[in-house]
Amino acid sequence: MNASDPVSTETHYRVLKYLQSRPDATQRELAGELGVSLGKLNYCLKALIEKGWIKMSNFASSSSKKGYIYLLTPGGIEAKARLTRHFLQRKMAEYDRLKREIQALKAEVGEDGLE
Repeated sequence: MNASDPVSTETHYRVLKYLQSRPDATQRELAGELGVSLGKLNYCLKALIEKGWIKMSNFASSSSKKGYIYLLTPGGIEAKARLTRHFLQRKMAEYDRLKREIQALKAEVGEDGLE
C-alpha cells in the first residue's frame, strides 16, 4: 500500500476488524458502520480479495448481497495483526503530539498545572 492508494491502510484495517467479528455483514451495513461510500467499500473489498486477505462465499442461494459472507483468510488474519500494530503506533504518535500541543496551549494561557 502506498500513500497514493485511494483506500487507506486505516480503511483496510477497519474492514478486516469488522469482518472478523461480523462476516455476514452486508456491504451497505459495513459502509455505514465505517462511514464510507458503497463505492469505496466495494473497491476496498475487491482489493482485499485480490490480496488474498478475505474470501467471499455465498452462504445461501440468494441473488441479493445479503447472501454473502466475508471470511478472513490466514493471510488476512496476519495482515490484520500488522495493520493493528501500525494503526496503534500511529494513534499513539498522534496522542503524543496532541498532548504536547495541549501542554503548549496551557502554558500559553498560564494554566500549566491544569489537567
